[in-house]
Amino acid sequence: MSDGHEGGCVCGAVRYRTTGAPKRISVCSCHWCQKRTGSVLGLSVYFDAADVAFLKGETRPYRLTSDAGRWIETRFCPTCGTTLGWTLEFLPGLQGIAGGTFDGSAPWHPQRYVFARNRPDWLCLADDIAPYEGMPG
Repeated sequence: MSDGHEGGCVCGAVRYRTTGAPKRISVCSCHWCQKRTGSVLGLSVYFDAADVAFLKGETRPYRLTSDAGRWIETRFCPTCGTTLGWTLEFLPGLQGIAGGTFDGSAPWHPQRYVFARNRPDWLCLADDIAPYEGMPG
């Protein structure tokens, strides 16, 4: 597996590159992840902020309060609206990247499933993905 991965938005106006290994990989069914993806879950890949570079285009920020009551500052493409990444109040120094925005498929296996209380009955988890009903401390 390569040490670097690139991705971007739907229209191609914004591009990024990550280097190194992710620090955390989560599947999440909080209301924000459901809204940002238009699906029942989102794949969140977290890197040290220094290991993420936005190469092309500008993102627009939007700050909101999460299901856990903490702030999230999201970065999205102002042209097509794709959410590319975010920072979280409770994970200082990390940059979250939307797993679906990597070129090809994200090559990492999730470690945990947060807000599993919102998981649909038909969604089965692999045995090595730890479920949490909310956001663990």
